[in-house]
Amino acid sequence: MKVLITGFDPFGGEAVNPAWNAVSKLPSSIKDIEIVKEQIPTVFKKSISELILHAKKHKPDIIICVGQAGGRFEISLERIAINIDDARIKDNEGNQPIDETIYSDGEVAYFSTLPVKTIVDELKKIYIPTAISNTAGTFVCNHIMYGLMYNIKKQNIAKFGGFVHVPYLPEQIISKPNTPYMEECRIIDGLKKIIEVSGTTTIDKKITGGREY
Repeated sequence: MKVLITGFDPFGGEAVNPAWNAVSKLPSSIKDIEIVKEQIPTVFKKSISELILHAKKHKPDIIICVGQAGGRFEISLERIAINIDDARIKDNEGNQPIDETIYSDGEVAYFSTLPVKTIVDELKKIYIPTAISNTAGTFVCNHIMYGLMYNIKKQNIAKFGGFVHVPYLPEQIISKPNTPYMEECRIIDGLKKIIEVSGTTTIDKKITGGREY
């Protein structure tokens, strides 16, 4: 079993991105699961192109993309990606698409094929705040998740895939009063468990995961 896990570089004026900080510190394996780590640029289109190149190079069974969701309290397992780019800010190369489809021949939306309910349940057992999220936004995080799921279906770049959002790190909120954060060590532990559960679960749990975001 091989898992490709990616994290974005810093964007939006931040000096770090908790996604790549945590991903880069993951071990090379967990049990019998080989872990391959790659950084992805926070850039529309280029992020998908690089993801496909990494997938074709490493030939993973599972692909997990990780991004920053500043303002969220918990690790978020994204349930769905939609076929729209609507950027509130520019990406790292100055692109700001508004109301643009990602793939003209793609579905309106694609669902994660990770065992998201089981993952949330297992993370809660080790006291890591986590939840299902029903919106990945309309910036590069949604863009890469949609591109991932589209290319799993169209090009078979992996068997399963999905996206995970993580909160700010403590050092990112010094000038942002009353903003939630999560320690890097907890994010790393959460990603380890996500990889382990994704690589060993064949049938997702049927438990509630409904919420407003």
